[in-house]
Amino acid sequence: MAVAETANNGPRPLEGVRVVDFSWIVAGPQCTRIMADLGADVIRVENESYLDSMRNGMQVFPDRPSLNGSGMFNNMSRNKRGVTANIWHPGGREMVERLIKTADAVLENFSAGAFERMGFGMDHLRELNPNLIYISISGFGHAGVDTTYITWGPTAQAVSGSTAMSGYPEPMPPAGWGYSYLDHTAGYYGAIALLEGLYHRKRTGQGQYIDVAQCETGMMMGGVAMLDYQVNGREYERQGNHMRWPATAPHSVYRCSGEDRWIAIACETDEQWDALCEVLNADDLATDPLFATNMSRIQVQDQLDAAIEAHTRQWDTRELMYVLQSAGVPAGTAQNSEDKMEHDAQLKSRNFYATADHPYLGPRRFEGLPLHLSRTDWQLQHGAPEFGGDTEQIMTEILGYTADEVTQLKSEIAV
Repeated sequence: MAVAETANNGPRPLEGVRVVDFSWIVAGPQCTRIMADLGADVIRVENESYLDSMRNGMQVFPDRPSLNGSGMFNNMSRNKRGVTANIWHPGGREMVERLIKTADAVLENFSAGAFERMGFGMDHLRELNPNLIYISISGFGHAGVDTTYITWGPTAQAVSGSTAMSGYPEPMPPAGWGYSYLDHTAGYYGAIALLEGLYHRKRTGQGQYIDVAQCETGMMMGGVAMLDYQVNGREYERQGNHMRWPATAPHSVYRCSGEDRWIAIACETDEQWDALCEVLNADDLATDPLFATNMSRIQVQDQLDAAIEAHTRQWDTRELMYVLQSAGVPAGTAQNSEDKMEHDAQLKSRNFYATADHPYLGPRRFEGLPLHLSRTDWQLQHGAPEFGGDTEQIMTEILGYTADEVTQLKSEIAV
């Protein structure tokens, strides 16, 4: 079956759903980006005194920085609309409350309790909109002894156990991940939870409160290690690029020709090992008794990796990947951004990338969703909202304000 086109037409599965989005940085915006790509009307609520730091970072044009010039913000907020509101001004708060009354869901990812201190606790939200779905994404969630602790990427990863599981074996220290991938993981689980909330409301008419703990989303990736501890009393031992369950060798990443070019190779069977030796024309590997079986190769993995890399160094990584795959050997080039954007024919054939225009940044390609729906596919319709760019339209067309009322509230710095 052919992959669906991601043209800007046709129905999308979440059309008619409105999410009022108070989130910032990555975890919350990642959640609502998924919802927006699937057709929800996501409206970001911002204020210049409490600005999303993503608007200032990673400027596409560093020589002329702008609140509308961040590549990261544009990526995380594509397909969304945006308003500005000062919730500490009576007129700004009223505007936000009117907006919440029109919503199916409200989302924020502040530290636990922060949204309530702003005057938007669950009780007040229910007064405004009895059937509302309210989703909060925070580091440790809103219940428990650690709920008041603040997390950032490295701390969340550490508490989740992901840091201790990442890196080379002892005596090397845990490597961590550098970038805050758990922000994205929390966003993915947040989107799943929000879809569950919408389904429940469709069946029962009831809204609900959803509490997502970022640290716990990281623990979801360590289930096997926790099971091993429960059953065997055994702590996880970092393996680097090697495989522990099931133990197979070779199983690593090997240098190829060119600067910082690598290929991943994993042989699950002796037949794949034989094919690898043949492709590499490596008689020294094929005839060495230390490498004769999977069990013997596991015992000398460091020596094995060095011997294999002596051969892979002579190859172009992409060429070697194709030759090995044709021979039945699992292999993949360690793709950099250029590889993924310009040379990956698989991504192009699946319409993984789509282009959206932006008033400040111009047309840009974006990664899409890793799925396609044959009848109601995701779409990329426009870039991120300019700061406050949709305020007047949303106030007049959705919330019932007159143009004069909008002008007055702007003059009072309420919106």
